[in-house]
Amino acid sequence: MRTHEDWLAEASKVVVPARPFIAGRFVDAGATTFENRNPATGALLAEVADAGAEGVDVAVRSARTTFDSGVWSRAGVSFRRERMLRFASLIEQHAAELAVLDSLDMGKRVVDAHDLDLPFSVNLFRYYAEAIDKINDEVAPTPPGTLGLIRRVPLGVVGAVVPWNYPVDMLAWKVAPAMAAGNSVVLKPAEQSPSSALRIAELAVEAGIPEGVLNVVPGLGETTGQALGLHPDVDVLAFTGSTEVGAYFLQYAGRSNLKQVWLECGGKSPHLVFADAEDLATTAKQTAFGIWFNQGAVCSAHSRVLVQREVHEEFVSLVAAEAASYAPGDPLDPASGMGAIVSPEQTDRIMQYVGGARAAGARLVTGGERLRRDGSDCYVQPTVFDHVDPASALAREEVFGPVLAVTPFDTEEEAVALANDTAYGLAASVATSNLSRAHRLAERIHAGTVTVNGVDAFSVWTPFGGFKGSGFGRDLSLHALDKYVGLKTVWINH
Repeated sequence: MRTHEDWLAEASKVVVPARPFIAGRFVDAGATTFENRNPATGALLAEVADAGAEGVDVAVRSARTTFDSGVWSRAGVSFRRERMLRFASLIEQHAAELAVLDSLDMGKRVVDAHDLDLPFSVNLFRYYAEAIDKINDEVAPTPPGTLGLIRRVPLGVVGAVVPWNYPVDMLAWKVAPAMAAGNSVVLKPAEQSPSSALRIAELAVEAGIPEGVLNVVPGLGETTGQALGLHPDVDVLAFTGSTEVGAYFLQYAGRSNLKQVWLECGGKSPHLVFADAEDLATTAKQTAFGIWFNQGAVCSAHSRVLVQREVHEEFVSLVAAEAASYAPGDPLDPASGMGAIVSPEQTDRIMQYVGGARAAGARLVTGGERLRRDGSDCYVQPTVFDHVDPASALAREEVFGPVLAVTPFDTEEEAVALANDTAYGLAASVATSNLSRAHRLAERIHAGTVTVNGVDAFSVWTPFGGFKGSGFGRDLSLHALDKYVGLKTVWINH
């Protein structure tokens, strides 16, 4: 197990990439730059090129040329499988480097990036590599003398826009199935966390994946992101991020070429805790993890807890006691409970919600303070507010930070109504020992994933995505491939 000193040494060795990676190499594209700073210290990591419309156009043309050439899109199954497996192994070999890049970029605990994010991402690339020969065509029932084929074909150029909270993971969620289906990809990482994506693109070429299959264009949302959404030669746009920005990509598609747009957007996931929960202490630990892991920067974070009144006071005390385990500290120190918030701007936003909850009369149980260490004030204590008004901003809006809203309820009907009274529908969890209730609520709660006696469960094998303002389309599982292939009918008369 690596120590704090080991991770500091690893961080001293990494090279932070700063230029777009297009057609198999780092290029000079984009006339302007933006600062990439370490939120844990405020130190400048790199001046990163903003690819902008010009860089996006170069990247899309590279992706289109490669796609049309057929070196990947029409390559044999074994060719693509072999190279994706080699790609996965290279990511695995460079796990420490990539984990450090993510930690430096966005403040997450390096041990979480290394021990959780990287293994899941590696497994995802391997899963989709092995799924390539499972993308089967069909033969339709047809009259004699005719043959009707239903083919699943790659769509072409996939634009992928991913958020800053899980840089490597979110890349894998989009890139692995898109590549497995035979497409070429232009990826825009979040401006706060571009480094690991640029390094991974370099590893793709080293793995033997043809140049131009994976291109990475760093940049700001209003420049590079918008240019990718508007580009007339992008066939599919896959996005994970806020609901507000997701709406922009739908507009961009309408203003350009009606490209397919698949959105995985925000959430305000409820955790329903009933008095008959089998182990209240374990449920409290799960609740703490569901809101404070990754500094609360999780789209499906269970940021509002609805607790049956009979156990309300006890449960709130149990959750508050867990806060000590999530005390923020140096992200490179395995002993830290949380890392840093990604930026001063995001920290300001979180603290505005804290201030708003105080003003609205919610009871602050623990936390609520902004902390300074190592020259940075991008640290927020794990926070619990109790008796949160369901109509208040803290109960209804996505904070994307370590702030938990607790609201008591009396009956199951009331709990379901509160759970569904949201603009989002990404995830939900239920704690109960009543099997009938578990089935009833899994059916009635309007969310893409409902976890019973756990929090925010997901896997490679099950689809992930939401309803309502949380978007549409699914990541993970074989169902994710549906976004990146088109159904093509071929009639042969003989």
